[in-house]
Amino acid sequence: MPVIKYPRVRDPLFYEWDRKAQKCGLRHTVYAVNGDQYTGEWLDNLKHGKGTQIWKSTGAIYSGDWKFGKRDGYGSYSILDPVTKEYKRVYTGWWENDRRCGRGLFFYPNGEHYEGEWSNGLRSGWGKMHYKDGSVYEGQWLSDQPNGMGVLRLPNGNRYEGGWKDGKKHGPGKFFYPDKGQLLEGMWVADIPKCGVLVDFDRNNAPAPTESLLPEIKLCDPASVLAEARARFDDSHN
Repeated sequence: MPVIKYPRVRDPLFYEWDRKAQKCGLRHTVYAVNGDQYTGEWLDNLKHGKGTQIWKSTGAIYSGDWKFGKRDGYGSYSILDPVTKEYKRVYTGWWENDRRCGRGLFFYPNGEHYEGEWSNGLRSGWGKMHYKDGSVYEGQWLSDQPNGMGVLRLPNGNRYEGGWKDGKKHGPGKFFYPDKGQLLEGMWVADIPKCGVLVDFDRNNAPAPTESLLPEIKLCDPASVLAEARARFDDSHN
């Protein structure tokens, strides 16, 4: 009986090419169509693990952790200075889903820098901000603004300790004037003190104290004030 031979079924050749093109594990530099380049680890054709990305359009570079194609974990992001042609660090810290999240250090173009907590790419949590005028704020943040309790130290030594809302002094707080030896304690609304008490504070160590002491404020017993007012009312009607 004759033996019939059938040709072996083979996958099309492009299947083999596609399999070899799949990126998984550590790979050499891979160039994108737009000129971007990435060197590092892959998983299922996505950047995953440790790797370095360079963007051709800006010259920016990120080196750190990746997760399924996005910056996730710990990493550093720097930009190329067009004048010096040297890399300037912008952010070093934690990332999540391609945004700053967790603790990190950020440098602004004007020389200011922030060290603290982030959420969804914005300053949120506890952090310390150094401003270009020499002021320093340390405290709570929400959606990129001081919000909660915090301390603002000014270049002249004065400082505010208290509540904040939307980047402005808000709620109960204390404003210290070490240069004059005075303290203002009261309530703030949108950066404006609405009510409070100004008293002498550490006056002996103040470099430029006021000429005279502030008068001492005597607190009265509400019951005695009410009784005195009632007595005056009764006298006026007799």
